[in-house]
Amino acid sequence: MRAAVIHGPRDVRVEDRPDPKILTPGDAVVRVVAACVCGSDLWPYRGVSAVKKPRPIGHELVGVVEALGADVTSTRVGDFVILPFTMSCGECQACRAGYPAACDLVTGFGSTDRWGNPVDGAQGERVRIPLAQHSLFPVGRSEAELEAAGLVPHLLSLADVMSTGYHAAFSAGVSAGDTVVVVGDGAVGLSGVLGARLLGADRVIAMSRHDDRAALAREFGATDVVAERGEEGLAAVRDLLDGDLADAALECVGTEQSMDTALSVVRGGGRVGFVGVPHGPDLSVRRLFDRNITIGGGMASARRYMETLLPDVLSGAIVPGKVFDLELPLADVAEAYAAMDERRATKVLVRP
Repeated sequence: MRAAVIHGPRDVRVEDRPDPKILTPGDAVVRVVAACVCGSDLWPYRGVSAVKKPRPIGHELVGVVEALGADVTSTRVGDFVILPFTMSCGECQACRAGYPAACDLVTGFGSTDRWGNPVDGAQGERVRIPLAQHSLFPVGRSEAELEAAGLVPHLLSLADVMSTGYHAAFSAGVSAGDTVVVVGDGAVGLSGVLGARLLGADRVIAMSRHDDRAALAREFGATDVVAERGEEGLAAVRDLLDGDLADAALECVGTEQSMDTALSVVRGGGRVGFVGVPHGPDLSVRRLFDRNITIGGGMASARRYMETLLPDVLSGAIVPGKVFDLELPLADVAEAYAAMDERRATKVLVRP
């Protein structure tokens, strides 16, 4: 089969890889219908995270089950499924509590499973899925039906980006009547706008300096857009709120500046939900203490939120797949990375 392999900074290639097969009774083999490039994939692409040796890449996919191990009964061959970006057992304490991203046996794409077997990346033609009993999420409709309805991009967003944006809002305790600031206008931040509105936020301020992303933020439910950063951004938020600050903020980037902004724009006793993969933030406990700020979040348990979000996607109540503004074939995956790295695309959908 063909799959994307990262070799080093700005070096992603499509290569021949062994066809996946069932290795344990808990495995599944899934044919990839659509995958995508994530903002977190750009960290190794840009050289911020080290690539010690060539490895498969990608962690978001939807596809069709082609084979199942003897222990997998939660789905059937031929089912259209969504795969969360982390695989989980569904039985450990963290999974039972609703946090499968913190599973005791958590397995990621492009890594190895608990038995030492390599796990494929999502940006390929097929993938072996360990811990398939809990990790596979059947949609309940056929591939042909979903393609005809144009739902594949929206379902793909549930594998990570929409679930992560929702996790930010959920972790920030967003509820009816809240005013929320979303820090970050990438696909996760835009999904955070949707998440905040779904949880009842009355006013959502999106921080964006890009006209196209700001327009989509408004379509997703943002009531205001702030282009400024730093102290000017804080002043702009205060101006919009007649001198007040937000009840909650969603940090959807992962840098020191984005975390500082999120902490600055919430009132005393406010909440911050953070989901940006951390690259630099150093939280001051005293700052949280002095202002009674509650902070929560981390890696999203996408498998948990799929059940909440799927009905809204199937009904068309939300259209989170609009964050995909470029679609390319797997053969052009290097261009998919370059387009996102150079901000020529917000998020790229990849078709095998």
